[in-house]
Amino acid sequence: MTFFKAALVGITLVLASCGTTPDRYAVTPPNVTEKVRIGFGSVEVRDVSLPTYAAADEIVVQDANGKLIPSGSALWADSPERSVALELARNLAKLSSARVASEPWPFEAFPDARLEVRFESLVAQAEGQFRATGQYFVGVTDERRERSGLFDLVVPFDTSGGPQAVALARGQIILDLAVYIASKGLK
Repeated sequence: MTFFKAALVGITLVLASCGTTPDRYAVTPPNVTEKVRIGFGSVEVRDVSLPTYAAADEIVVQDANGKLIPSGSALWADSPERSVALELARNLAKLSSARVASEPWPFEAFPDARLEVRFESLVAQAEGQFRATGQYFVGVTDERRERSGLFDLVVPFDTSGGPQAVALARGQIILDLAVYIASKGLK
């Protein structure tokens, strides 16, 4: 092996040993204990729209001054847009007993309603509140039943719990959003 190749291998090994693999945190879905009656037998949850910082792999916390601080050592276990859509679909299905799936719609017959959610914010705040704000849209073939609404939800979390506490709070806020949409938008 030439000196150049040996030096390159040595540098590669040193660099590889310096980098640490970030921790990944999955959102454990909270138990769904209540039932909400909705006016549709089937609902498609379209892809959700998240702000750039919330769609990133890094877990972000907003400090008291409003600055968004990414944690380079803590990542979401799954793509946030995909996982939020799946969590929302799962929660709506358990809440309502309707046939609910995220897009693409996996069934032959079209869904009775399509739900689209656009988040303005989805962020853990330094003072221990996880906040979700935005708007939802329910599209149906009967234009008289189409509707939309705004949401502004907050759940507390333990700031000393680190990224795991943030992940638990995100799971709870998506469940709270599902209850809110089922009660207000899918009746």
